[in-house]
Amino acid sequence: MVLATAACGGDSGGGEELQNADEVSGEGKSLSVWIMEGTNPDADPYVEDLKTAFKDETGADLDVQFVPWADAHDKFVKSIAGGTTPDVAEVGTTWTPEFADAGALADLTDVVDEAGLDGDLVPGLVDAGTVDGGLYGMPWYAGVRSVVYRTDVFEKAGVTPPTSWDELVAAGEKLKAANPDMITFPVPGDSEYGVYPFVWGAGGEIAAQEGDTWASEIDSPEAQEGISFYTDLAKEHGFSTPAATTWDEADLSDAFSRGDVAMMIAGSWTPGALVEANPDLEGKIGAFPIPGPDGGVSPSFLGGSHLGVFEASENKDLAWALVKLMATGDMADEWSQQSGFFPGTESLLQKVQEEDDPVVSPFATQMVDGGASLPVTPLYGQVQGKKTVSAMLQSILSGDASVADASSQAADEMDEIFNQG
Repeated sequence: MVLATAACGGDSGGGEELQNADEVSGEGKSLSVWIMEGTNPDADPYVEDLKTAFKDETGADLDVQFVPWADAHDKFVKSIAGGTTPDVAEVGTTWTPEFADAGALADLTDVVDEAGLDGDLVPGLVDAGTVDGGLYGMPWYAGVRSVVYRTDVFEKAGVTPPTSWDELVAAGEKLKAANPDMITFPVPGDSEYGVYPFVWGAGGEIAAQEGDTWASEIDSPEAQEGISFYTDLAKEHGFSTPAATTWDEADLSDAFSRGDVAMMIAGSWTPGALVEANPDLEGKIGAFPIPGPDGGVSPSFLGGSHLGVFEASENKDLAWALVKLMATGDMADEWSQQSGFFPGTESLLQKVQEEDDPVVSPFATQMVDGGASLPVTPLYGQVQGKKTVSAMLQSILSGDASVADASSQAADEMDEIFNQG
């Protein structure tokens, strides 16, 4: 309601049109910038380099404020309602539709096109930042989930990374036979992100927009096919463990660190954390993209951040110049290197793939060939808040409901939220 009121509050603009220019003069001016705290373990060196580069390019100064993720959403809501937004801010990809819908973010479509960047942006991040045909979030960085596995366990069992669903099952059977005391492929019931690749891979959708409203498609035949395959890895093939019915991603990582897991779906940020938690895993971790049913790559959710220019900014030309500087070229590469996340441009991602790091490049391939976004509506945050998809998974894995019944119940709950919205 606060954001709706802000959106309806009349002129939210700063009196200057957003424009693209090769040179922008910012002498005597300063931009306020919010960056989320914690993504980059030590962001101070980056910020100092950014201030220097921006000063050299425009003559303007930067006032950078670090905002804890836990406080960020409320801080944004209050600043939008009170007209005290920064000029530029890092915005989580799932928040961009909400703030755009409130009229708080400037449409970047034309300036991105004029700058020749539209063909170089990672599609999944573009989708997440697009509302009603306009791009309101400039892709900055993202992480993506693929399959992380024990290279030594695979090698000993004579298994190579699978490239289809049938191969995934066959690999699981060989790993299970060779390592009966390990969990072959845990299926965590309290993590929605593991099932999405199989829903999308089977040609299904979580939800779809119909005019001005959204409707769930989690119970469509295609979605049910993907859900069935994923949950059958546990129920029919015995690759998981009953305990995983209540596991979240942290539980997955803990089990992998203990040496209990042969392979699992995990984020691109996970391998480094696993080695840090258990140095004995150094050199024993690999990754491969989540396979599609008959080959290729099943889409996986891109989680990360956009850069947004706020409508209330009095210096939109400078703000866009800063966004370009941060999201492309050397500064984007520097942030990626320091934070361990991937940049939002395909040209920089291609460089990562060409490095052929056995742990990193498969995630880059996943991001380019199979990066996807959740339904681009603020209402999906309420679906996540109610853990609708996790509850569906847990009821299937525990045997309390069939895939058809559980997905139908999840669809009804989603639609109730969409309709109320």
